[in-house]
Amino acid sequence: MDKQFVDEMQTILLEQKNVILSNLRAENEDFEALIQDLEPKDFIDIASDDIDRKTLEALSTQDVKRLRLIDSAISRIHNDRYGLCMKCNKKIPRERLEAIPYALMCISCQSSDERRNR
Repeated sequence: MDKQFVDEMQTILLEQKNVILSNLRAENEDFEALIQDLEPKDFIDIASDDIDRKTLEALSTQDVKRLRLIDSAISRIHNDRYGLCMKCNKKIPRERLEAIPYALMCISCQSSDERRNR
């Protein structure tokens, strides 16, 4: 990978990381507000609070997973391994990295992995 492209990807990854961290902070504040406001009034309010809590937890889980992938990609940049498939060690196409800057595998290996996990 050429240095300019890797530098651009690192900038994008850092921006995505900052957005996720901001979202997690906001979700955490929303979650805290939900917990503090747990004076049940009726069954509908209880169900609504439960759905809100589960939605926040699911969003946080997805964000945390993506955050780990971003941190891994940044680490690979620092170790000169960015853009190489973690499975077959071939170059990940530039187009794939532009679409998913934290991609771990080439399309072939990713597809194989997804088929195996079904």
